[in-house]
Amino acid sequence: MKYSGFLWILLNICTFAASAQQDPQISQHMFNHLMTNPGFAGNSGEINMMLLNRQQWVGFPGAPVTTVFQTDAALKLIGDADGLGFTVVKDAIGYEKNVSFGLDYAYRFKLGQGLLGCGFSVGLMNKNLSPGWSETLGGDLVDNSDPALPKQEVNGVLTDIGAGFYYKQKKYYLALSVTHLNQPSFAFEETGHYSLKRHFYLTGGYNLEMNDDRFTLQPSFFAKTDGTTSQLDLDLMLQYNKRFWGGIGYRNSDAVMLFMGVELQNGLKIGYSYDLNTSVLSRYNSGSHELFISYAVLLNKNKGQKAKSVRFL
Repeated sequence: MKYSGFLWILLNICTFAASAQQDPQISQHMFNHLMTNPGFAGNSGEINMMLLNRQQWVGFPGAPVTTVFQTDAALKLIGDADGLGFTVVKDAIGYEKNVSFGLDYAYRFKLGQGLLGCGFSVGLMNKNLSPGWSETLGGDLVDNSDPALPKQEVNGVLTDIGAGFYYKQKKYYLALSVTHLNQPSFAFEETGHYSLKRHFYLTGGYNLEMNDDRFTLQPSFFAKTDGTTSQLDLDLMLQYNKRFWGGIGYRNSDAVMLFMGVELQNGLKIGYSYDLNTSVLSRYNSGSHELFISYAVLLNKNKGQKAKSVRFL
């Protein structure tokens, strides 16, 4: 493909990234609530750890690559039902490279037939802008005369704040959260300025028992907006024997997602998703791959008791 075509697509990517994709794209959101909602911390009553890697738009220069590590646990710090979480995210797209660290706290209390978690997060993000990244591809994919771009590599450290609510009953959950609540920003050179817009998330899911109790149908949704553009994921998964799952999802104007995974007896869970791109970018990439590994341990478990890993809820 000629670089002029790459340039046109890249400019569209950067425009979208600046308005609605500052937060990394994740397909398996139903297993990854803590990344966007601190109200989830401690929700399961267990110690949880997760490592996730996403390779988006494979084969396309400058495509997003995201790695996430997160852990959370239910503790008794202020009340009888609070929790702590910790998240590290490394994200790269084009000339941007971001590394963020976040500490989450949630206080949970009974509301109706369920529990409501109210949480907030405080963290730091190191943002690196390197307009020369395209030189390694043997071409000039970025217009370096653009006054909005730095002429050389720059770094900025931002303080980031978020908040969220996570409500769970036996069969369903509903959550609302916001990231970059303080809209942190930094300036570079004479004309450059970078800021993070607030992103709002509304998510929910349901466990529908089938006639055969070995099967559970799990529909869910994941909506996000920055007030300018919005995106919606609709997903449907089928779980077998509370250990195996598979499913399909749709992200408007972007992709069809396929899911599969297994939960082992020792508390280890492995999940994989593949995104088949449906936008104009489908001509220039071979899809997106996302893999996670998680482990959960019961708090104060008795000797010999098996670990129980986090379920869909």
